[in-house]
Amino acid sequence: MTEKEKMLRGKPYNPADKELAELRTLAHKLSQDYNATYDTELEKRTEILDKLLPNRGKGTFLQGPIQLDYGVFITVGENFYANFNFVVLDTCPVVIGDNVFCGPNVTFATALHFFDPVERRMRTAEDGSPYDIEFGKPITIGNDCWIASNVTVCGGVTIGDNCVIGAGSVVTRDIPSNSLAAGNPCRVIRKLDVKEN
Repeated sequence: MTEKEKMLRGKPYNPADKELAELRTLAHKLSQDYNATYDTELEKRTEILDKLLPNRGKGTFLQGPIQLDYGVFITVGENFYANFNFVVLDTCPVVIGDNVFCGPNVTFATALHFFDPVERRMRTAEDGSPYDIEFGKPITIGNDCWIASNVTVCGGVTIGDNCVIGAGSVVTRDIPSNSLAAGNPCRVIRKLDVKEN
C-alpha cells in the first residue's frame, strides 16, 4: 500500500513521501496563484481551480484567500461558496454537499496527530531527513448547510443536511441534520424547522 493510499484510508502514513510532497507543493502553489487573482478574473480562477479543485460542482465560488493542502481529495457539490480565508487540510477525503455556504476563516481539518508524545515525535529517515507519522479522518458536510465565520470542523465529523453551525464553533463530533449547533465544543442547540427565515 502506498503512503497516499494509507493517508486516504485514515491509516498512519509518512507525509514526507515523495508523491505526497509533490502533490502538496503543487496545491500550495496553485492556492497562492489563486490568491493572486482578482474576483473579476473568472477565467483565470477557473483555470487554476480545474487543477486545484477538479471535483467541484457548478456554481463554486471561493472568495480567497484560500489554502488547500492537496485539493484533489475534496469533493464539492453545486453552488458552494466560501468567504475569505478558507482552509482545508484534506489528508483524508472532504465531501461537501450542494448549496453550502462558509463564512470567513472556516477550516476543515482532517489531519490528526497521535496523543502519545513518543508516537508524535519526529523521526529520521535513512538519508538523514526528518519526518513524522500522521493520520487523518474524513469530513462530510451535507446539503444546504451554513457554516458561519471562524468555524473549525475536525477530522471524523459528519454534519447532516440543513444545518447551521454558529460562529466560532469547534465541531468535534457529528451534528445531525436540521440542527442549529454552536460552541466549543460544538453542541446542538435546537432542531431547525427548515421553513424558518
